[in-house]
Amino acid sequence: EVHVVESGGGLVQPGGSLRLSCAASGFSFSTSTMSWVRQAPGEGFEWISGISSGGATIKYADSGKGRFTISRDNAKNMVYLQMDSLGPQDTAVYYCYVNGYTTGGHFYPDDIWGQGTQVTVSS
Repeated sequence: EVHVVESGGGLVQPGGSLRLSCAASGFSFSTSTMSWVRQAPGEGFEWISGISSGGATIKYADSGKGRFTISRDNAKNMVYLQMDSLGPQDTAVYYCYVNGYTTGGHFYPDDIWGQGTQVTVSS
């Protein structure tokens, strides 16, 4: 079974930091581009950051540039999102996301979403 599981969310004061983790299993993680997406209360989904399979290509949304750092460890099937200088606007459920994956030698053009981890930035 393919899935990703996020962790690391919580309550943090403005200006604080959190490190989100995403554990992947059931598919070829090392050949998959991984992304983080968030959904603020009452809002739609916002793509935050993506990292290519080998980590050579990294992109950020303007909302996270200079504050967020995405990384991955292919040996552990893990992807991370280090978030610094957090503000109330970062309050959201954060999801690990895969758009298309390979398993059993076959490519599936389907999405994999985790259950999300809540990040609340408040004093």
